[in-house]
Amino acid sequence: MNEAEFISALRAIATSPQARGLADDAAVIEFGSETLVLTHDTMVEGVHVLEGQDPADIAWKLVAVNLSDLAAKGAEPVGVLVSHMLGSDDHRFVAGLKDVLETYDVPLLGGDTVRGDGARSWGCTAIGRASHTPVPARDGAKPGDAIYLGGRIGFAMLGFEALRDDTENDDSAYRRPVPQLALGRDLAPDVSAMMDVSDGLLLDASRIANASGVTLAIERNLVAPLAPEDRLEDAMRWGDDYVLLCTGPAGLDAQFPVTRIGEVTAMGAGPVMLDGEPPEGDLGYTH
Repeated sequence: MNEAEFISALRAIATSPQARGLADDAAVIEFGSETLVLTHDTMVEGVHVLEGQDPADIAWKLVAVNLSDLAAKGAEPVGVLVSHMLGSDDHRFVAGLKDVLETYDVPLLGGDTVRGDGARSWGCTAIGRASHTPVPARDGAKPGDAIYLGGRIGFAMLGFEALRDDTENDDSAYRRPVPQLALGRDLAPDVSAMMDVSDGLLLDASRIANASGVTLAIERNLVAPLAPEDRLEDAMRWGDDYVLLCTGPAGLDAQFPVTRIGEVTAMGAGPVMLDGEPPEGDLGYTH
């Protein structure tokens, strides 16, 4: 099975409405007077981080990408559980974990440790409390909505290249992404759909489009100021940006630090259009 086929098979099992059909960034659970938001991500050495990368940065990224999923739901973090595969420089992982948890004021609630052979892997479950209900999903975009992006794209790509090639260029966007928690909470009451950009702008836009039964029509000239010069096409497909992508009424860019990059239309020739044409090649990263 490829990744899409495997997830499709899991959907037959995940029948609880709280799982949102496994088509969202997180599970949403009504629990007493609260609405809980739960998400889990795994990272593998050599896939999501470079081999030999500083474990302090790995710990930061592991927690940050899960907090980014909470941001996409407008949720406030309650705590995390972390699994760690023991190896060299474990003290550095602890240092990075302490750093990210203190930065975002998130408690460590538990987790697991293992030892094994081969590539190391790490997992994190993040628990959040919804700040607004209904909790934003991917399936609410409708024709006439504007499309907004919450920050720059393509700079994690540049950071990866700098770290891989051991250059002096800034690699912080790749090593230590910044979850947009406050922006997610601010946007939650007003958006029609929202998720974070983890696998590439075009691919993640297609996920909102497919979930909503619409087309997201994106304009290159509106995205270009948010991307590295001369790397726009790569930046729209590379991923690891962890900025918020949302749809909603016109004018949100006057109220919040987001940039309008296009418009939602009725379903057309494909889930995503670039300047009126289906984009060529791969839309983003898949396993």
